[in-house]
Amino acid sequence: MLAKINETVDYIFSQTKTRPRVGVILGTGLGGLTKEIDVTETINYSDIPHFPVSTVEGHKGNMIFGTLGNQPIVAMQGRFHFYEGYNMQEVTYPIRVMKYLGVELLILSNASGGLNPAFEVGDLMLITDHINLMPNPLIGKNDDSLGPRFPDMSNAYNKAILEKVKSIATANQISYQTGVYAGVSGPTFETAAEYKYIHTIGADAVGMSTVPEVIVARHMGMTCFAFSVISDLGVEGKIVEITHQQVIEAASRVEPRMTLIIKELLKDL
Repeated sequence: MLAKINETVDYIFSQTKTRPRVGVILGTGLGGLTKEIDVTETINYSDIPHFPVSTVEGHKGNMIFGTLGNQPIVAMQGRFHFYEGYNMQEVTYPIRVMKYLGVELLILSNASGGLNPAFEVGDLMLITDHINLMPNPLIGKNDDSLGPRFPDMSNAYNKAILEKVKSIATANQISYQTGVYAGVSGPTFETAAEYKYIHTIGADAVGMSTVPEVIVARHMGMTCFAFSVISDLGVEGKIVEITHQQVIEAASRVEPRMTLIIKELLKDL
C-alpha cells in the first residue's frame, strides 16, 4: 500500500504547492465550508492516481487545497462509503494519503440520525466517542510502517480539541449537543427497531461514515475531531419517512454554524 500512497502523494504535490497541516472531510450537504477557503488548487478525485470516486449526491468529489484560519488545509468535498461497494481499505485510502501530505489534525463532519430523545433536527452534535458497527478497516495484515497492529482508541476524538470547540461555540452563541456516534454500513435508513437497539447500546446518533476514517487516522497517529449534524430523528414517536434529499437540506441549514466553529478553531491552533 505504501508504494500506492507515495504515487498518489507525488501526483498531488505536482499539482499544488500547499503543504497542509489540517485535513477536513465534508459530509452530506456540508460542502459549503469550501467557500471560506482561500483556494489555491482544486483536484478532481478522478484525476488522482489510485483514488476512489464519489458516487453519492451531495458529495462533489474534489480535493481542495488552500488556507483557512491562516492554516494550510486540504478539504475533501465528498467522501467514500462502504455501501458504495468500496472495501474498507479503499474507503479510508484518502486518510492514508492525507497523513503523507503532512496532515496532523483531521476534522470530520457527517449528517446523522438523532437517537437521543433530547435532540432535534438541526442540532449540531460534537462527537465524544464512537461505536463501530461496520467491518474494521484494519482487518488484514498490518503494515508496521503505517501504524501499530493494535492501535489504542481511548482518545479517538481529541478531548483538548473538544473543549476548545465548546468554548468557541459558547462565545459565538452556537448551541450544541455532545454524544456518541454509531457507524453502520447503510445504505438503508434504520428501522424503528434498529434505532431503538443502537440507542440502547449507547449511541446518541447513527450514520454511515466517519468511524472507519477515524480508526485509520488514529492508526497513523493523527489527531481527530468530528461533528454530526442531526438531519432526522430515530426517536420513538418522532420517526418519519426520510429521503436522502431531506438529509442534504437539513445538513445545509446547519453548515454555516459548523463552518464558523472550524474557522475559529484553526485560528486558535
